[in-house]
Amino acid sequence: MGTHGKKYAAARQQIEARPYTLDEAIPLVKRIKPSKFDETLEIAFLLGVDPKHADQMVRGTVILPHGTGKSKRVLAIATGEKIAEAEKAGADFAGGLEIVQKIQEGWTDFDAVVATPDTMKEVGKLGKILGPKGLMPNPKVGTVTFDVARAIQEIKAGKVEFRVDKTSIVHSVFGKSSFDEKKLLENARTLVTAVLRAKPPTAKGRYLRSVHISSTMGPGVPLDTASLESLV
Repeated sequence: MGTHGKKYAAARQQIEARPYTLDEAIPLVKRIKPSKFDETLEIAFLLGVDPKHADQMVRGTVILPHGTGKSKRVLAIATGEKIAEAEKAGADFAGGLEIVQKIQEGWTDFDAVVATPDTMKEVGKLGKILGPKGLMPNPKVGTVTFDVARAIQEIKAGKVEFRVDKTSIVHSVFGKSSFDEKKLLENARTLVTAVLRAKPPTAKGRYLRSVHISSTMGPGVPLDTASLESLV
C-alpha cells in the first residue's frame, strides 16, 4: 500500500475532524494544496442510491458559470452542412462517418463528442471505445442533436457531465486552484444544486451520504451535507 508524501501529510493535518461549509472548505483547499502547479479542484458525492437499478441512476449536465479552467477539444460527427456548422461553432475536429473508422483505428485525441442523430447507427459501434472514457454521445445529455452549434458552444462554455458510478459515487471537477474563491464557490454551488435536483424519485432515505472536495494532489475536505441540501 502506497504512502503519501510530507506535503500531503502536512496538508492533511490542517483539516479539522469536522464537516465544513463550502464557504470554509474552498479557501482551505486552496491554501493547503501540496503542489505548485495549478491544480484542478474536484468534488465527490457518495449518494444513497443503488446504481444497479435503472430508476436510481443519477446523471445530468450543468454549465458552470465560470467554466472548468480547461479548454475541451470537441469532436463533431455529422453530415452535410452540419459539418460546416460545427466548425463555425468552434469544434476542434469535425467530419463525417470516416471519423468512426479513424477512432476504431485508435484515435481518441479529443475530450468531448457531439454527433447528429443520423450518424448514430455508425457512431454506436464505438460504444466499447468511447463508453469507458465517458465520451459516448448521448441524447440525454445533449450530445446527440442536430443543433450541433449549441451543443459545442455549451461544452466550450464549461458544460460538465456527471454520472453516478457503480460504487454510488458522483465525481466531477469545478475549477482550478487559481480561480478566486467567489468563482469557485459559484461553480461548486451550481454543481451541487444540479446533483441534488437529479435525485431519483425512487431513492429512499438519506441522499447525500458524504461529500468531499479536494485539489488534484491534496487530501479531501469533508462538507456539511445539511448546508448543501439547503441550496435547494
